[in-house]
Amino acid sequence: MTAELMESFTHVFVKSVRNSFYPVPQQAIGVGSAFEGWSPCERDVVYRVLVPLSPPPGHAFHLELNSAGQTAARTFCVRVEQLCTCRREQLGKKPLCFLHHSEEELRQKQKPSLLKTLCTGSYLDVKKTLRWFHKLVRSAWLRLPESSSWHLVFQPSSRSCQFRLSQGKQSLTLEMLLGVRQGDSDIFVISQPAETQKGGSSISVSSQPAEADSMPSTAWPESYAVAEVKFFRHIARQVPRESLHLKCLQVFTCILRGAGFSSSTWKTVLMHLLSSVPLSRWRRREFARRLWDIMAYLRRSLQSKRLEHFVLGNTRLPAEISLPPATGTVEPLNLFEHLARDPAAHAEAMRAY
Repeated sequence: MTAELMESFTHVFVKSVRNSFYPVPQQAIGVGSAFEGWSPCERDVVYRVLVPLSPPPGHAFHLELNSAGQTAARTFCVRVEQLCTCRREQLGKKPLCFLHHSEEELRQKQKPSLLKTLCTGSYLDVKKTLRWFHKLVRSAWLRLPESSSWHLVFQPSSRSCQFRLSQGKQSLTLEMLLGVRQGDSDIFVISQPAETQKGGSSISVSSQPAEADSMPSTAWPESYAVAEVKFFRHIARQVPRESLHLKCLQVFTCILRGAGFSSSTWKTVLMHLLSSVPLSRWRRREFARRLWDIMAYLRRSLQSKRLEHFVLGNTRLPAEISLPPATGTVEPLNLFEHLARDPAAHAEAMRAY
């Protein structure tokens, strides 16, 4: 239902922005646990989708890596550049050029540039963009056939668009994240920090807890969620039919919820093991052995104070996962770097283990 709903939304979105200079929403991509085939708690499933934004006519997006905090979580700014449109026609008419026509002529005859509406300075502003997108979703919903039978209520969220749909006893929570693709790759910069997206912080998951409200409004965190979804789909095609690798993940993220380690820590460990333990060994009869493998991998990572990011700097990813040229050659991020710097945090993590 989420996929069908987002297809309907996208169709209306594109029509709504056609004659403007707002970003153009593209087809949504399902991300997170629900689209990877598992969920930490089935009663609280949130269906997250990433809505890629393309620049409007006469504009281009350029990603600029922020210099601060690179050892924890990379963030980017999306610089908006105006392009010459003097030789371009749009829907049979020639648009005015933002670079070569006067301000007065542009103001009188053409809708404002993206730089005038959703940017702070030359950079795309997350909060301004989300306020615009909330209005777009609200108006689009009234034009969808689902609006006649489902009730939509927006949920509070500072860096995403989240709402709950209900129809009698049925309900569905959907969260839309906005993003800009890095080139033609599966890596995006998105509106929401990764840990917020994945479901809470932990004593041992990140060397810099991501607080959405404290981030600059022009900061777009890097996201590997699309690459991770593609990795799990790749694994699903390779493992035996009765494989229980996702059940292993649910054991740790659901049964041990709140025990000290976040779901993203367990998922990172599992992905590393799926790349090193032969997939033929994830059968039902070896379930307990694989649970112990996960615990042993976590123990070694805690003792060495090193748990490498699975995507960034990983040279063994399946070929179908596309990375920006520079991403595959960077030094892998150490998700346990803070444990090496803080003996008290390391001792607490060992106690939790």
